[in-house]
Amino acid sequence: MAYHDFKSAQILFEANHYTDSIGNDLQQSIEKILKSVLASKNKKIPKKHDLYEIYTMLDEVQLPEHEINLLDVATEYFKEDRYPNPHYCLPENEEIGEVLNFYRRSS
Repeated sequence: MAYHDFKSAQILFEANHYTDSIGNDLQQSIEKILKSVLASKNKKIPKKHDLYEIYTMLDEVQLPEHEINLLDVATEYFKEDRYPNPHYCLPENEEIGEVLNFYRRSS
């Protein structure tokens, strides 16, 4: 499932598609990977979407500070409220590319 989300994000990015859709797929992919590592260690799976909070539950995974910051960036792509509001904006294409490259390096 995580790979499907990643491939969808990759295809959409290469097609210069809407960055909010790409970002959501990336966030979901990273979340599923982090939670699968928790499951493989028989740890409780949290019912939250904050990638940094999930990451902190993984004692055996250590990321550089820059990549930890990308977890916070990717968390913002998850939209609980699926409708635009006054504060809604599309992520920058460059930022999406950076998170996509992080995923490629980490998987």
